Formats: sequence, C-alpha cells, structure tokens
Amino acid sequence: MIELVRPTVDLADSWWAMVDAFGGETIHGSSLRPGDRAGLRDPAVFEIWVDWLAEQSRDDVALPDGRVPSSYRWIVDADRVVGTLALRHGLNPALLVVGGHIGYAVEPGSRRRGVATAAVGLALSMAAARGIDPVLITCDPDNVASARTIEKVGGVLADERAGSRRYWAATGTTASALRHPE
Repeated sequence: MIELVRPTVDLADSWWAMVDAFGGETIHGSSLRPGDRAGLRDPAVFEIWVDWLAEQSRDDVALPDGRVPSSYRWIVDADRVVGTLALRHGLNPALLVVGGHIGYAVEPGSRRRGVATAAVGLALSMAAARGIDPVLITCDPDNVASARTIEKVGGVLADERAGSRRYWAATGTTASALRHPE
C-alpha cells in the first residue's frame, strides 16, 4: 500500500537506497540538490535537513526568495521509500510555468506499478484539506508516463509553456467542471 509519510531519520537507510537508485537523476519533489548529497550522508546533517523539510510546511516561517511553503512527503511502499513528493501551498511566477503545486518522483525500480498515480492522488487529498483547489501539476512534454499519471488523477491539459506541459486538477470538484484560475 502506498503511503505519503513525513520525512524522518528513522527511514534514512531506505531514503539513501532510493536516492542511490536515481543515480545522478534529478529527484523532483525532494528538495535535494545534487551538491547536497555528500554532506547529507553525515547523520547529524541529515537530521538537520529532515527538520528543515518539516519547517518548510509552516506558513509563518520566512523562506528564501523564490520558495513557497511546501509539505514534503516520502512515498513509501511496504516500509520502503520509493519516491518523493512536494505539495506546494501556493504558486509564484516561476512555479506557475514549471513545477506547479505538486512535484514528485518515483525511483526507477518502482515505476510502472501505479506508485505515482497513488501518491499524486493522496497529494490531491492533502491539497483539498488545505483548501487548494484546483492544483497545477506540470511535466516535461516528452515525459509520457508523467502525463498519463496526471491525466489518471483528473488533470486537464491547459497548455504548454516554456517547455512544460501544464495540467490543472480539481481537488474538490470533478475535472470536467474544472476552470483554472488564470
């Protein structure tokens, strides 16, 4: 069963196995930058980073320019971290084009099993609980798997901008009644 769990040091070994499975690939929805990997291998630094991820969800915390409050979750299947997901509580001009409200990634060995669809579906419920409706989800134009995932959860293609396919998905109404807020 797919779950979205708050990042925790208790899952550090599983987290690193998932990160290693990605190799050098970008891990969307993780807030992990490639240059951070070596430093985060230190358990004390990793713990600070996990706490920092939790702080990002607070609307009352001052964030660096370009960042919006976000709820970070690890996608867990049978007690194993298989991906990452970020639910952004709002959009800035950059996220309105690329990134949207939900960013996610599933490790290569767990793809094509419905993991992403289940995780994004759970993220839509999280968004609804926060009063975010509709949500924007984007993907690269050549990422057929991601486009299918977004469409399976009710995403309606709005357009393509700056090399990004943009979909709006309802969290509280049916997708057919969806009117995006632009």
